[in-house]
Amino acid sequence: MKDFKIIKKSIVNNTVGNKIKAEVISQGLTITEFAAMINCQRTNVYDIFKRESIDCGLLLVISKALGRNFFKELSDEVEAEISSPND
Repeated sequence: MKDFKIIKKSIVNNTVGNKIKAEVISQGLTITEFAAMINCQRTNVYDIFKRESIDCGLLLVISKALGRNFFKELSDEVEAEISSPND
């Protein structure tokens, strides 16, 4: 089984906040528009973009707002890390 530090390092390099930010940008949304979609302040959106982890309830709201299943993507990444041979 892979060492937790190796798995964490791989996941942290592509954080959930970065994934959300990339999706917001790819959809051409402004920070204000995205903030309104998830019912929060603009300053909170910038905080979300910096996060390495996120509350499941908030991730559900964001996934619905952006039409992208971040849960599945994160789960697939973890599964790939667990399934790959030790380096």
